Amino acid sequence: MKHLAVLFTIVALSECLVQIPLERGQKLRDHLKEKNLLESFLQKYNYDIGTKYQPAVTKAALVANEPLLNFLDSEYYGTIYIGTPPQTFTVVFDTGSSNLWVPSTYCSSTACQNHNRFNPSQSSTFRSTQQTVSIQYGTGSMTGIFGYDTVLVAGLTDSNQIFGLSTSEPGIIFVYSKFDGILGLGYPTIASGRVTPVFDNLMNSGLVQQDLFSVYLSREKTGSVLTLGGIDESHYTGSINWIPVTEQGYWQIAVDGIFVNGQAIACSGGCQAIVDTGTSLLAGPPAEISSLQNVIGATPGQYSEYDINCSNLPNMPDVVFVISGIQYPLTPSAYTNQANQGECTSGFQNTSGDLWILGDVFIREYFSVFDRGNNQVGLAKAL
Repeated sequence: MKHLAVLFTIVALSECLVQIPLERGQKLRDHLKEKNLLESFLQKYNYDIGTKYQPAVTKAALVANEPLLNFLDSEYYGTIYIGTPPQTFTVVFDTGSSNLWVPSTYCSSTACQNHNRFNPSQSSTFRSTQQTVSIQYGTGSMTGIFGYDTVLVAGLTDSNQIFGLSTSEPGIIFVYSKFDGILGLGYPTIASGRVTPVFDNLMNSGLVQQDLFSVYLSREKTGSVLTLGGIDESHYTGSINWIPVTEQGYWQIAVDGIFVNGQAIACSGGCQAIVDTGTSLLAGPPAEISSLQNVIGATPGQYSEYDINCSNLPNMPDVVFVISGIQYPLTPSAYTNQANQGECTSGFQNTSGDLWILGDVFIREYFSVFDRGNNQVGLAKAL
């Protein structure tokens, strides 16, 4: 097999040499890169010409960008494709969960009827299972069955991916969502059914250049991006500070404390938090969130929200999260949601557990890197 791989490569290289002659002393890899042909060559011939006798089945590892749309600073979602021929779905790329699921034709819930539904009978590569799935989120839930199919994410082909086909999406939370389903980016230990998540398959298949992904969230409708396998330096300033993951389930880290005007307002003595792209606001235990709302001048409003006087923003304090000795301040404009009608609400909310949730309110301010290879989270000031 090794000799066949070498022969295959010699033929491939010969084709390239005929089509794009090298200058004396120039390496083929450098020449292909200079002509913007390296990636297409590696994809076509499935061979890394920088490694001697590499098996011909090796695929080119890539850095892949998935553009995300921003809906009212509350939902960030992108597009994936499932099946053969591909069926199109929008999904939230959620670091707070680990399963991929989409609505299916097995589901008659209003939420399913309002969204794209996967039709297994129209995919020649779909494989069914008898395994059921049930997932409860902070808001909303789904039940369904597992199946296998090809999933295309940011141009990367994830073959034989197990995913959920919803048979029921009760309640109203998913009825009005802009996205169809959810693609979890957490650790496999929290995957319902203990199935292999999408990013694990991309890593195991050698499809990503590094075993990490990064997230940039903008306040604009477009411009947000999930980068698989790499870090885009154009989205942050300064250096990336690395924080160890304390428990490999969610992307969980230790927080030293939360301060306002130099005084510890919450998380006194330290607490645990998760960096969660699937949560719109920034959440914490009710008693501590109440103290935080009080110190910023927020008052209880409708729908469990806290109201803020928009005209008071210039007088409001920064809320500073200290993580691994580094300060991560949130300004009033960062932690306040401003509606078009001039109404303002607090970006802090209660959670039912002990964990703090650093959701989109935090991630918009701090470019976030999720490093599976080293089990750490990287944070840098977003641009």
